[in-house]
Amino acid sequence: MEKTIEGLRQKDPGPFFHGTKAGLQPGDLLSAGYGSNYGEGREASFIYLTATLDAATWGAELARGEGPGRIYRVEPTGPFEDDPNLTNQRFPGNPTRSYRTREPLRVVDEVVDWAPHTPEDLLNMRAHLDELDRQGIEAINE
Repeated sequence: MEKTIEGLRQKDPGPFFHGTKAGLQPGDLLSAGYGSNYGEGREASFIYLTATLDAATWGAELARGEGPGRIYRVEPTGPFEDDPNLTNQRFPGNPTRSYRTREPLRVVDEVVDWAPHTPEDLLNMRAHLDELDRQGIEAINE
């Protein structure tokens, strides 16, 4: 199934999600240009979205900052592409349905009934990211 976004056809119709710790309201725009949640926290050239709650859950749980993790349903305002940080390195074929865009994402609403990962899974993921940092491997390549 395809969805048209500003005249372009996108193969994934969504719905789309974004995990973060930021408190947002419907209509707010999420944009690139802020520090990444991963690696050295460099300014991100892209904003990330996913069509799976599991991937958004990781984003919410691993986001930097204070406060609870949050997941928002979002609408892309422009074209998006497969997230090469996942699809080319860890999950060929993009089963996580993870994407990135240079265009803003519009917040539709907050998802309030999401289930967190187990404490063990979260600990393992944090250990994996810490190991990447220790090796000097940037988790987000832009």
